[in-house]
Formats: sequence, C-alpha cells, structure tokens
Amino acid sequence: MAASSCFQGIKDGIVTRFAPSPTGYLHLGHAASALAGWRLARESGGRFLLRIEDIDPVRCRPDYIDAIVEDLAWIGVTSDGPVRRQSAHLPDYRRVLDALSARGLLYPCFCTRAAIAREAQEAAHAPHRAPDGTLAYAGTCRALSPGQRAEWIREGRPYVLRLDMARALHIAGGDCVTWRERGQGVQTGRPGLFGDVVLARKDIPASYHLCVTHDDAAQDVTLVSRGEDLRPATAIHRLLQILMGWPEPEYVHHALLLDGEGRRLAKRDRALTLRAMRAAGMTPDAVRDAALGRPAPQSA
Repeated sequence: MAASSCFQGIKDGIVTRFAPSPTGYLHLGHAASALAGWRLARESGGRFLLRIEDIDPVRCRPDYIDAIVEDLAWIGVTSDGPVRRQSAHLPDYRRVLDALSARGLLYPCFCTRAAIAREAQEAAHAPHRAPDGTLAYAGTCRALSPGQRAEWIREGRPYVLRLDMARALHIAGGDCVTWRERGQGVQTGRPGLFGDVVLARKDIPASYHLCVTHDDAAQDVTLVSRGEDLRPATAIHRLLQILMGWPEPEYVHHALLLDGEGRRLAKRDRALTLRAMRAAGMTPDAVRDAALGRPAPQSA
C-alpha cells in the first residue's frame, strides 16, 4: 500500500494539513482553516502540509491550484514539503479499492441519484438521513446477483462502488468506532448511520472519503485539523483506517466562519475571496485577523 503503517520520520511536533479543492478561489473561511492547522504545527515545532483535492476532472482547474498556493503565501502560510495533488495518485486509490474488493467489502451500484431520491420518497417510512444530512443509501444494488452485476457492467451501465457497511462493521468488530478529539477526549461514532457510502465515483476510481483517509496515512498526518462540518465524517474515516490498518491520527474540528445571515462561508454563495480582499487594499495582517476572529484595531 502507498500509505505507511506508522508515522515515519516524525521525531518532534505534529503534522497537520490543509486540503482544499481547486474549484474556485480561497475565501476567508479557507484562510481560517489553513491558519488553524498551520498555527498548530508551528506551535509544536511540527510540519504543515498543503494537499490539493483535485480528483474532480470537471470542476477542478489548474489556475485555481496556482491561486491557492499564491493566496496562502500572501497570508504567510506555506507547505513544509511538496504540495500533494490527488489526481497524481489515482493508481494508489485503485490499489486500495482492489484490496477492499478482494475482501468482499465493495459492490457496484447502478442507481442514479434521481432513482435513490425517488425510492426514498416512495418508502412507507421517512427517508433516512445520515449524520451529515445527506440521504443514506438503502442498499438496493447490494442484493443484485453476481451474474446481474456482470451483465450490467458488460452493457456499459455506469456505476459507483459502495462499501458494504454491514460487512465492514463485522470485520471491524462492532457498530461503533472511536477517535481522540483534541481538548475533548475520546469520541464515539456510528458509521452505519451513513449507509453504504460511495468509495469510487462513476467518473473516477476514487471518492472524498477514500482519498482523504488514504492521504492522511500516506503523508504521516498526526493531527487532522478541519472544519466542524466534517466532524460527522470522522466515523467513516476511522472505519476505513481500521479496515486498512492505517494509523489513527488525532482530530480537532474548528468552528466555521459565518456570513451576516448565519450561513457558513462557501464558494457557491460567492463568499468574498482572498484575492478580492487583496485587490481592495487589505493587508495580509488584516486578513489573518479577520480569519482568526480578532477585532479590528480601533483608530485613535
């Protein structure tokens, strides 16, 4: 496996990372997340790594990658090592999928999003929502025979690869997983509440859950610093770490920056970007203060 089985070469301090997707320019929320991980590493004499989650061939753009590096450098955040691009490591993710498949933990799912939503609406009971608010998959294609799966694949029907959650939990030894949250101690999560999650998409042999967990192990990340919105996903990531024998990092989930209407800053809502702030004359110090929630200095 590409991922290491232990934290190699880390003698002092911690290793954190910031892993944005190059689907737009960084905004203040991104700056807050990057600074959180960067400061944790600096305060411990550790290392901070930049990772680019560019597995989406449609939405990700090279010019956004350049802009990410430039904008982070402008606020004083640089990577203590080569910038890892996930698109360069698709064979590594494929090997993980092959290993899980060989253990009977994956199955092809031919259901479209529309079909999944329709099935949920037609169910006699209320649709099951995962802890992150997404619609949990009911497992329709899990019951397909090997022959039916093979026939549809030969026909060229598009499919994703899903984790057989029940089988995975059996191998992991129970319905619950635990992790250590910095400042809060041991936390407990139930991956089964997410249903059979997607580990490989129709267009690429990877998914967020697979890539992020693999790369944290491959890069010897010892402290995963990320936004509070990703806390629920930790249960899935811990399950994958157990299944693959990867190291267990510590976690810390920071509060999200909100806009004037109480919504978290997001690209889709056209949150003000760092380069727009720079163009407007803001200094790096002012942007860092805003990202860290520090009050602006009062004029004399």
